[in-house]
Amino acid sequence: MNRRLLFAVMAAILVCATSVLTSCSDTTDNPVTENDPLAEERAQLQALYGENRKITDGNYDKSLAVKCINGTFVGRKTDNVIAYKGIPFVGEQPVGEHRWKAPIDIVPDDGIYEAYYNAKSPCQVDDEWQRASLYPRGEDCLYLNVWKADDGAVKKPVMVWIHGGAFEVGGTVEPREEGTNFVRENPDVILVYIEYRLGVFGFFHLSHLPDGADYPDAQNLGLMDQMMALKWIHNNIAAFGGDPDNVTIFGESAGGGSVSLLPLIEGSHNYFQRVIAQSGSVCFSRSEAEAIACTNEVMSALGCKTVADLQKVDIEKLVEAADANTLRVFPERDGKFLPLDAYEAYANGAAKDLDFMQGCNKDEMNYFLVCAGGPEPFMDFLNERLTTNLTRLTAEERALVESFYKDVKGEAYDPLCRLYNQIWFIAPVFRQAENQTKAGGKTYNYYFTVESSVPLMKSGHAVELSTVFNHPEQTFVTGRTFDATFSKTLRRMWVQFAKTGNPSLSASESPDGKAKEWPLYDLENKQLMIFDEFNIHPEKESQRKILDWDRTYFLTKYYCL
Repeated sequence: MNRRLLFAVMAAILVCATSVLTSCSDTTDNPVTENDPLAEERAQLQALYGENRKITDGNYDKSLAVKCINGTFVGRKTDNVIAYKGIPFVGEQPVGEHRWKAPIDIVPDDGIYEAYYNAKSPCQVDDEWQRASLYPRGEDCLYLNVWKADDGAVKKPVMVWIHGGAFEVGGTVEPREEGTNFVRENPDVILVYIEYRLGVFGFFHLSHLPDGADYPDAQNLGLMDQMMALKWIHNNIAAFGGDPDNVTIFGESAGGGSVSLLPLIEGSHNYFQRVIAQSGSVCFSRSEAEAIACTNEVMSALGCKTVADLQKVDIEKLVEAADANTLRVFPERDGKFLPLDAYEAYANGAAKDLDFMQGCNKDEMNYFLVCAGGPEPFMDFLNERLTTNLTRLTAEERALVESFYKDVKGEAYDPLCRLYNQIWFIAPVFRQAENQTKAGGKTYNYYFTVESSVPLMKSGHAVELSTVFNHPEQTFVTGRTFDATFSKTLRRMWVQFAKTGNPSLSASESPDGKAKEWPLYDLENKQLMIFDEFNIHPEKESQRKILDWDRTYFLTKYYCL
């Protein structure tokens, strides 16, 4: 399978189809030329970047300044929304001797700093499918953004967004997820967007190497970064008017996987009370053996034997070699930071004190189909993956999968779409909800059915994101603008959940004036909210037969096949 196709397929599991990426060298020299077909977009995105500097002359707007433990940060105001961008949440950036090491906590700082610009995105692979070279990036990437309404209110609920991107690409600069529109419409919450290390820098098992003992955390650094960001938010968000005891973490794809895994980390519940997992679950994790196999492939490709060897490799070459791990880069269930069996941890009550809202889209895999370039390359990739993965199953299990596959009617690509919808998205979401409920926890489930106008896309992966963040102009995935009342209702339910732990809306709270009662998921009725564009309503799972309980549910034990 060629590299171009591999990255095309990877794009499908990413949240950022217009991902704002650039070279991992610490430079902003990307000149716009007349021959550059992306010149206008490149210029717009690079205009978001600038170096936030220390203010030493006292010349700044005091009304836009917020004093935090590690400095006073001065934001910029648009209409009635103040944005604070590029705030560091670590004491030292993970460069040099800090590469592949746990994040370092902040230290008190009385300095005053600009918070005008997005910081660099994490290091990640360049590829034409990813809108490469549009935005600066580097290893020094551990920053966050905050949006708040300028209304003087305090103790507001806080919503912390964790971006997707297969744990390999993405960044806080993604235009579709910029927070101004969301907070302008919902001034009763504070929105925070956090960054974390990706790919070979954030999820790379090293402890098995001869000198790997000094890098015991390398396999889960991205999640550790997220935890450090949540600690910073807990300790500083009150200064922005937020309530540190009413925090909701939410994310999509790899972000949905992140917010599903974070509750299983010791001490994490100090930092958030609610979780919204969109199209992602604990399925997006891997075993120690799987992680070591990925590392060994990279080591072999680079001709390296030790971490010391790796440290000498040019960053670009390191990232390039690591792209062989595409769609296999996940946090590691190492038995230390994360439990060996994440589903079992939910069943044992690891998150029963947290409120959950989780779900997926009707046609997740159709995004893969489109981004792969059409049916033929899509089928080539997934048939190869399926053939390999079937060897892991027992004969009886293979027969069940083959039976499911053969029963799917439609185009030649539909069986693969339907099967992997079940394996990667539907079955894991239901198992996570089932286990949370069995343990006595609360969860509200949803099923998003609104379809894109992009050919073949249907209700594919990430089609809801521009709606969630109130960016109807971002139609790369949707192809069109979804109904305004529907969109506002969805956002209001997300916010209502963050505020109260229950996403239901009364008639007076609902944008269409009609009450929306969202039932808790339970083991008998298995009700979930259906997000049809013109009919948001609850249904029992059995009415649509969303999950094939007999022939695919068992596959969750293999995580991300």
